[in-house]
Amino acid sequence: MVGYPRYTLIQRLVHWAVAVIAICVLIVGLILGTLGFDGVKETFGIEVTNLLYKYHKTFGVVLLGLMTLRIVLKLTLGQPEYDPPLPSFNKSASAAVHGLIYVALLVQPVLGWLATAAGGFPVEFFSYKLPGLIAKDPELSKTLYGLHGSVGWLLIVLIAIHIGAALMHRYVKRDTVMHRMSLF
Repeated sequence: MVGYPRYTLIQRLVHWAVAVIAICVLIVGLILGTLGFDGVKETFGIEVTNLLYKYHKTFGVVLLGLMTLRIVLKLTLGQPEYDPPLPSFNKSASAAVHGLIYVALLVQPVLGWLATAAGGFPVEFFSYKLPGLIAKDPELSKTLYGLHGSVGWLLIVLIAIHIGAALMHRYVKRDTVMHRMSLF
């Protein structure tokens, strides 16, 4: 839909990269959190288990970088107006959900990084080992992993609300809200 206000192409590309990576990392996180290391190892074998953990950490770091970029882009490039304008409640609800998603997508990988380091495990980024940032502390690690899991569940709820609202605008209200972030 040409002519409607849209985010810039780079903003849209970063949004969709974050969306795909976040959903994949959350799915893997659910598997790891539900089955635990031993359960994942028994179900998938040690090689797949190690890959799941490695790439869960790696793409958590990627998400942290992309969210930082996303914030910089939003601050420098702004955002398009809604056309037609949204009612005040909808605009406030949208801002609240987006704000919480941004915060959660920044906090989530940091909690994972700190929990991993406190657990005495390597913080991996592809084949590189990143600094742990904090010393080994098994009790702190357990607390941080708990918070990491809680933020993961919060993200699942927020993303479901976000997707539901986008689909409502597209298929029920049939307005241009979803076109602001569409790639095509």
